[in-house]
Amino acid sequence: MSSSDAATIPIHVLEEEVVTINEDDNIPKTLPAANKLRRYDSLDIESAKLARRYHHAAAASTDNGGWVVLVQLAFQSIGVVYGDLGTSPLYVFPGVFSNGIKDEDDILGVLSLILYTLTLLPVLKYVFIVLRANDNGDGGTFALYSLICRYAKVGLIPSEEMEDQNVSTFQLELPDNRTQRASKLKSKLENSNFTKYFLLFATMLGTSMLIGDGVLTPCISVLSSMSGLKLATQAMTEDRIVWASVGILIFLFTIQRFGTDKVGYTFAPILSVWFFLISGIGLYNIIKHDPLVIKAINPKYIVDYFRRNQKEAWISLGGVVLSTTGTEALFADVGHFSVRAIQISTCSVVYPSIMLAYTGQASYLRKHISDVDNAFYASIPGRMYWPMFVVAVMASIIASQSLISGTFSIIQQSLSLGCFPRVKVVHTSTKYPGQVYIPEINYLLMLACIFVTLGFRNTTKIGNAYGIAVVFVMALTSAFLVLIMILIWKTHVLLIIAYVFTIFAIELVYLSSVLYKFDQGGYLPLAFAMFLMTIMFVWNDVYRKKYHFELQHKISSEKVKEIVDETNSQRLPGLAIFYSELVHGIPPIFKHYVANVPVLHSILVFVSFKSLPISKVPIEERFLFRRVQPKELQVFRCVVHYGYTDARNEEEPFEKMLVERLKEFIREGYCIREVQNEEELSEIVNEDELNEQVVRDVEYLDKAWRCGVVHLMGEQEVVAAKGANVVKRLLIDYGYNFLKRNLRQSNNVFDIPHKRMLKVGMTYEL
Repeated sequence: MSSSDAATIPIHVLEEEVVTINEDDNIPKTLPAANKLRRYDSLDIESAKLARRYHHAAAASTDNGGWVVLVQLAFQSIGVVYGDLGTSPLYVFPGVFSNGIKDEDDILGVLSLILYTLTLLPVLKYVFIVLRANDNGDGGTFALYSLICRYAKVGLIPSEEMEDQNVSTFQLELPDNRTQRASKLKSKLENSNFTKYFLLFATMLGTSMLIGDGVLTPCISVLSSMSGLKLATQAMTEDRIVWASVGILIFLFTIQRFGTDKVGYTFAPILSVWFFLISGIGLYNIIKHDPLVIKAINPKYIVDYFRRNQKEAWISLGGVVLSTTGTEALFADVGHFSVRAIQISTCSVVYPSIMLAYTGQASYLRKHISDVDNAFYASIPGRMYWPMFVVAVMASIIASQSLISGTFSIIQQSLSLGCFPRVKVVHTSTKYPGQVYIPEINYLLMLACIFVTLGFRNTTKIGNAYGIAVVFVMALTSAFLVLIMILIWKTHVLLIIAYVFTIFAIELVYLSSVLYKFDQGGYLPLAFAMFLMTIMFVWNDVYRKKYHFELQHKISSEKVKEIVDETNSQRLPGLAIFYSELVHGIPPIFKHYVANVPVLHSILVFVSFKSLPISKVPIEERFLFRRVQPKELQVFRCVVHYGYTDARNEEEPFEKMLVERLKEFIREGYCIREVQNEEELSEIVNEDELNEQVVRDVEYLDKAWRCGVVHLMGEQEVVAAKGANVVKRLLIDYGYNFLKRNLRQSNNVFDIPHKRMLKVGMTYEL
């Protein structure tokens, strides 16, 4: 077959099935020089048809839906994404000047640092660079990891198949030039087990840190807004402020069940008022106190600030970086909205407002140095104090929303890629599939926020912890982004170097500063990340071991024929669906089932749910079938593809979807003529006979479906093998099994009907 022919469809050799291709399949019928047929897997053929048929429709579905929808999403994003970034003026200047202001020009140096940090990190890096690295509209650490996994084979679960690449949303559009550098890096990544584990470890760490942000954001935002009561009245003690903050946090997490859509529309007007007020007050302070403060745009003041303060200036960077808190939410929450919506809202509303707010505070502090401990509230004009306080409290509640929504998104991603224990994912919007809510995680976050607020009691220590979590995730995102620039985008080497020595270097400097305060609260996000990573590692490690066990003990097609023949006289009318995570072949639990229940249904379908390293799989491309030969067995394999943001409990019953797709497969399957060996083609069958055979097979399937469907779910008991070391026993017998017992089972995740479900138990010794 010529190279041009080979490009038409992915081909790999199988021993089970030999087919020729109909003219309508758009696959060349020309035989090789030796006049021998190549062997095609029917999954390949089926997926190729779907890829051709729906590629353009899938591409069109990614369109933003017009300007009306775009403006709606941009407006909603203000209420969900920017609360944390927008409320950072509440606590940045007190965090930077925790020991007071020693020189009036230090205010200009810090303001200059804030202005350039906001411009380089949230705007230039995230809004215009990182958002381009979204995975079919979804963002976060796992989205970056999935992009790399799709281009280089660095995934650790051996379930990759050639037909995965035929899913329209799986395909990457790659530039043609500068491929040599990318090929070398790709080869090194694929051939190094250390690199594969390191990438997975880094992804888990970044995910854990971002979840840590979801805990710290509500605490620091609510506490800092409530601190305004101290300035207004002496009756508000620290204890009262802390308990009032706890009450607000409980309210915030209680309303999450209503979903991002309703929360966004509720919060967006409030936060829009917040941005209008802080920009207006900032402009007022600039005009009234010191208009010349705008000269901080000159980076010379940064150099002078470091010359005067040296080590103290470096330590103060931990406070400056708090001005970027919530930036990672821009990327993590992009799946709830769209890239263009985020870009519009950032550049038109958020960025100008917070720049004016910081400049106004600096102008006020130039004339009132002693007010630095409560710079935000002190700089508010008298008549505006209480209205601004009310809006500030409401904005701080909203500020928590960005990281909470981001936490739900990334946990859903990690869950689908086998890196997190099973939890319930609720899709809260029919219009925007990326908007999700996870009840268990919501209440765990609430408890963690309450404990942190009661334990730390002030924003200083929480700020130290917060800085480490924020900068660490930023630096990790940059590291992944550099890989994507080389592997996928094939960016010019000079641009990559420029990125590394500017933005990445700045983030590393900030990271060195926040780590200096490790013992002053900075240990909290690292401890929290280690706890989450332990859970994720235990689940993922045993998940991979279990998959390898099934792969090593899978049942061949010959063995399936032998088993079915033995029970052929005892075939019951009906349809049996066997569920398994094994993609390559028939799972070992089938043999175990037949040994104990020597009766089989008239049609058997082995279904495996497979999560692809992409965010969405079009519904038309979700089901891939193959028939286990000989066809008289009426045994089928089915691989059901899901992206990591796809819902697995659709409104339409799964079994109905499966049967309808199986009928389509049977009809299209007769377009492929089977042959008995590689030398001789079977005689052409009359078209009428083919049609009759198709009708008979479809009617046989309908009859089986009407007789009843039984769902057979494997319930594997996983134990450490005899002779396993202590670490392995702790990992499997205690860690994994504890998580499995206390979390959701597979039938709850996939909404399998309980009345027609049978669980087949089997012990796996790993």
